[in-house]
Amino acid sequence: MASSSNSSIQKSFKYDVFLSFRGEDTRNSFVGHLYQALKQKGIETYKDDEKIKQGKMISDELIDAIEDSKFYIIVFSKNYASSSWCLEELVKIMECRKGFGHTAYPVFFDVEPTEVRKQTGSVGDAFAKHKEDEAAGKWKEALKEASDLAGWELKSIANGREAKLIQKIVEEISLELRFINSSIDGDLIGMDTRVNEVISSLEPGVGDVRMLGIWGMGGAGKTTLARAVFDQISFRFEGQSFVENVREESKPSLSGLKSLQKQVLSDISNDQDVTVSGVFDGKNKMKKTMRGRKVLVVLDDVDHKDQLEALAGDCNWFKPGSRIIITTREKQVLVAHGVRLVHNVTLLSQAEAGCLFSMYAFGRENPIQGHEELSGKVLQYAHGLPLTIKVLGSFLCGQSEPYWIDAIERLKTIPLTATMKRLEISFDGLEDDYKEIFLDVACILKGWVKEDAIRVLESCGFHAEVGLRVLEQKSLITISKSGHLGMHDHLEEMGRNIVRRLQPDEPNKHSRLWIDKEIEYILTNDLGTRATKCLYFRSPGFSAEIAAKGLAKMKDLRFIHIDLTKYYSYCENNIVQFDKVSEYLPSSIRFMSWWGFPFSSLPNTFQGKYLVELEMDNNKIVQLWEDGEEKVLHNLRFLTIRFSKLRTFDLRVAPNLEQLTIYSYDLVEIQMPAERLKLEHLDLTDSKLTSLHLGNTPNLETLILEGCSDLVELEMPSECLKLAKVDLSHSKLRTLDLGLTPNLKRFKSFVFDKYKEWYQPAEAGLSELHLIAEPTDVCLLHPDNSFPKFQFECYYKEDPGSSFGNIERLISIGLCACTNLANFSRSIYSLRGLIKLTLEGSIPEVPKDLDRLVFLEELIFSSTKIKFLPDSICKLKHLKSFKIKSCWLLEKLPEDIGRLESLEKLILTDCELLQDIPNSICKMKCINSFDLRGCIRVVELPEDIGCLEGLKELNIEGTGINLLPDSICKLKHLESFKIKSCWLLEKLPGDIGRLESLETLILTDCELLQDIPNSICNMKCLNELHLRGCIRVVELPEDIGCLEGLKKLNIEGTGIARLPQSIFQLRVSTLHRRYRHNPSSTEHFPVESHFLLLGGSISRKQSPISAQQ
Repeated sequence: MASSSNSSIQKSFKYDVFLSFRGEDTRNSFVGHLYQALKQKGIETYKDDEKIKQGKMISDELIDAIEDSKFYIIVFSKNYASSSWCLEELVKIMECRKGFGHTAYPVFFDVEPTEVRKQTGSVGDAFAKHKEDEAAGKWKEALKEASDLAGWELKSIANGREAKLIQKIVEEISLELRFINSSIDGDLIGMDTRVNEVISSLEPGVGDVRMLGIWGMGGAGKTTLARAVFDQISFRFEGQSFVENVREESKPSLSGLKSLQKQVLSDISNDQDVTVSGVFDGKNKMKKTMRGRKVLVVLDDVDHKDQLEALAGDCNWFKPGSRIIITTREKQVLVAHGVRLVHNVTLLSQAEAGCLFSMYAFGRENPIQGHEELSGKVLQYAHGLPLTIKVLGSFLCGQSEPYWIDAIERLKTIPLTATMKRLEISFDGLEDDYKEIFLDVACILKGWVKEDAIRVLESCGFHAEVGLRVLEQKSLITISKSGHLGMHDHLEEMGRNIVRRLQPDEPNKHSRLWIDKEIEYILTNDLGTRATKCLYFRSPGFSAEIAAKGLAKMKDLRFIHIDLTKYYSYCENNIVQFDKVSEYLPSSIRFMSWWGFPFSSLPNTFQGKYLVELEMDNNKIVQLWEDGEEKVLHNLRFLTIRFSKLRTFDLRVAPNLEQLTIYSYDLVEIQMPAERLKLEHLDLTDSKLTSLHLGNTPNLETLILEGCSDLVELEMPSECLKLAKVDLSHSKLRTLDLGLTPNLKRFKSFVFDKYKEWYQPAEAGLSELHLIAEPTDVCLLHPDNSFPKFQFECYYKEDPGSSFGNIERLISIGLCACTNLANFSRSIYSLRGLIKLTLEGSIPEVPKDLDRLVFLEELIFSSTKIKFLPDSICKLKHLKSFKIKSCWLLEKLPEDIGRLESLEKLILTDCELLQDIPNSICKMKCINSFDLRGCIRVVELPEDIGCLEGLKELNIEGTGINLLPDSICKLKHLESFKIKSCWLLEKLPGDIGRLESLETLILTDCELLQDIPNSICNMKCLNELHLRGCIRVVELPEDIGCLEGLKKLNIEGTGIARLPQSIFQLRVSTLHRRYRHNPSSTEHFPVESHFLLLGGSISRKQSPISAQQ
């Protein structure tokens, strides 16, 4: 569809799409579904709340939202013109379209364009009430103008099918956004040809698995290229993951690889709570997950084969059609992993470099007048390296001509081979504070989480938030989507060279120390000086006493990170004693992190008056100060002491603490002062506290007392309005009063997290519960009873103003691990306001009387031990989605399941003992999706399945079905039919061609299937036909050329020996075929064929040639 405006959108918008609609007509139907579909595609969409519509004039909020949106979708319905609010909204939209080049698309929902244009019919009736209104003239003009725009008409475009129209709108907006984003993204200048080359090599529509390497020097644009390709083709895949900085993230240990595996699994499955116990476990989970969906995975900056083995072990990990892109500087890594497709990234041409430089220096594609020659001189030094171009462009942006001339003159004195020195010009232009921040990042903080780095820098007296933003704007650092600080290797090397070059052979005079051998030498020989400001030291087994004494001479030291831990060193009991005379640790320290601190306390010579953050892991701390001395650390805001011997802690020694974390099996007492505290985060995991009085802590947001197995008494503050998360798992706590949340009085050892989002934000009034049960062996309170014992996790969401009893009812389960199943059922069905219920894990049976959940719309059982379903489920008359996933013990469904009259989705995947599908499901008139994938004992479908008039998706992959009922041909709205890996299926119904709406037919690996009925040629909507692995299929229908819409045809691994003549009438984009056996010498293809047989595959060519073996 052509855009209604040809102007390129150059500004940054808050919203991608603004929806204009009449609420009473479409809010809870078409517009509601469209909004969710846009959000699921990551398209930021504004849909107003009906509550804000008051009066005749639209609010400032709506005006701002309209002005700050790229696209407008105007849904014209019968009553749209009756609302003066909608009409004023439309006027504003048309003003922004004409004045600012925004794009508007009308959707004619249940009216025709001419009715909107001329205000006739139902639109005229709706508009009649405004005839006397003084604004009627401008409203009429806006209606006429909007109706003339290119848009969508439900009746003519989608044959009245709302879902099809929504899909079309979302696809169109997605394409427009990709075009706009690529056209305004300065990083993509010069990338068009490179992107097209990579996409051509990937062939996203072909059904094999492909790995492609993008190889080149640092700073050449490998990541930018991979990201551009990812953004262009990711919508074609069922799962996507872009893994940044693999080299950096996997460097610390195997835990880095484990974290990356978790990221990929989370991205692909859209489940942020995936767990990976180890790299081997991660591999197994990735294999299982990847085989189930077609994925696009990008692994950025790989430098070792181990990383690929952990993240993309082999092509057989992945479902056919998947694509894996790997960026690296090491070509050998690709060769060793067997990656055959390698794209070498070349540097930018002179024209491309000029365009990229101009975008960064002038904000346009060409130099401003008078700067052409100067720009050319800069580009001579850049030599096409994108990183250098962007850094220099950012540095010179907005500067005067004399400044440019001076900078270029300075460039002439720098050797051409020293790229890092060219970048130093940007460093020289920074203010002093920003230079210090840059050097801290280059030497120490690269790879840190941005929030942690800000805390460190601010503790050292810098305005870190602004400083990091300046560095980012000048292309000196990057901040990843995950919030980690990044820096190109050249820039990192440049920063470290600046620190070292004045005294290259005297590291004790360097401002920052990070090389372990040098630090060992300085400390051992007591060579410390005031020059050192920051020290990052990792040396397992090095003497802590020598380290502490050696630091004393570094009088201006502000940052210390020391790790002296040895493997299993926490189990050692050797505690080092300070002598009473020697000076240890300079009092100038503002941030100290010391892993393996072997002393029982801080030394009494350490004043700590500037200390802002103290972190000690795996230490021998028994008390904070030596000999019981209690110095008050007024500036201390963050204190973490993990795996220590600490027994007591008094908050009076740190009255301004904001975060306190203590992991100590010996901790028995926390003393709280009477004064008001600033404490926001308190974590006392695994302590031996029996009671805790939180005193005056009104700012508390997070309270974690996990594993405090002796805790029996907890007194909360009288006022705690900011409390968001409470974790009391594995405690003996019997009651809890949360003050202003009095309904939470008693609960089991759940992890309650009100702000954890497992789903899209819900509308007001919704309530959702996700309950996970894991078996446990022992109940500390009732070790001898016979009840099943579980440890629960619970995630929930509810409307605080709901009048229904919800999550507080669940409290009645109790606090111990024992679960009386009758009480458990009562607790569940008492949650009367539930809309969505998920039961996962080792739950042995379905709660009784679920029909009491009268508002329930979505029900999910996942990996449970449920053997049968109660008949009460059949009474859930509002249930729309019923998913039973991997319930391996489930043997049958209730006979009356067809009574679920509102059900739209029935998903029964991997229920390996399930045998029969009751014929009553054929009464489900609303069902549009039915999935039996992996139900290996299901051998037949109900005879009357053709009665499911609304069915659009049917998946019987991996079942034991050997015959399809003839009535299946009556499913006139069926769009997708997947029959993959039905090894016992021998034939298809002769009238299968009656499936007039079918778009996708997948018959992969049906090894007994023999014939493809000729009636299939009547499927005018069919665009994908997959026969891969159907070894007994020996011919295609003669009239297959009648399939005008066919775009993909896969006959790989079939017994087909010749192609019918009509196949060359097709306009397929992909035809894939491989021989199972050597073809006979008599096999031939028509002379006018547009296909070339090469190496056992057929690929489309531009000119007709003869096909030869």
